[in-house]
Amino acid sequence: MKILLAFIILLIALLQYRLWHGDGGLAEISALQLRLDDLKAQVEEKKERNETLYAEVEDLRKGQEALEERARDELGMIRDGETFFQVLE
Repeated sequence: MKILLAFIILLIALLQYRLWHGDGGLAEISALQLRLDDLKAQVEEKKERNETLYAEVEDLRKGQEALEERARDELGMIRDGETFFQVLE
């Protein structure tokens, strides 16, 4: 009887060790879950960025206002008859 009890206790101890520290254990699952959450956040950021870029591309394809705005901001262009003022702080 004592041998059976010792065997059962040893078996439980081995299973607990494997549960906490072995392959596929709780520590590994927790680390993988954190990585998955991080990757999901990155995917969401990329989706938002892609939507913004897609909207900008569509705006550039369809309207002259966005094209004119980019020419003014990025290239420093002005229209005929306009005066350019540069404010230094």
